[in-house]
Amino acid sequence: MSDALDNPASLWPAPAKPPPEPQRWVWAAMKPPERRQRLRELAGWVDWLRRTFELHNNIPPCWYQHPPVVEHLTALYVGWLRTYAGERAAGRELAEGDWINTLHNFTPRLQLAACASGRHQDPPPLVAPPPGADEAFEVYLLTADTTTAAAAHPAAAELARRTAEQQTPL
Repeated sequence: MSDALDNPASLWPAPAKPPPEPQRWVWAAMKPPERRQRLRELAGWVDWLRRTFELHNNIPPCWYQHPPVVEHLTALYVGWLRTYAGERAAGRELAEGDWINTLHNFTPRLQLAACASGRHQDPPPLVAPPPGADEAFEVYLLTADTTTAAAAHPAAAELARRTAEQQTPL
């Protein structure tokens, strides 16, 4: 049997670990099992969201088959978690109202006219870039004014004047 005097540090409680930081949801960075698990989690929340905010006409039942809608709903969900399940932060007294405003700002992006009837329609296929597009992009990066012009801040004159005023002797 060990005596506390042999190890005085054993008398102090272990320091509490801070709660883990909410992780970012980057679908492409998730392994398939995690992706499936998180998509199920998101689906449960989307069902709640559709009922609670009466968004059944705004979020089509096939939302999970539309990557842009999934990304928007993911952002809303992670923001909702931080707002309703996270720590209270100073200056965020209206966080819940801000989240609801964000939801209403996102709502038009959740609607899909092609699937409004309740029948899923795949989005049009992506158009393949023309041959030589990658090379043309690289040439643009090397030659265009927007990527080769010297750095110049639009407020450089104002910044110089403020610096000169601060350095003026009294």
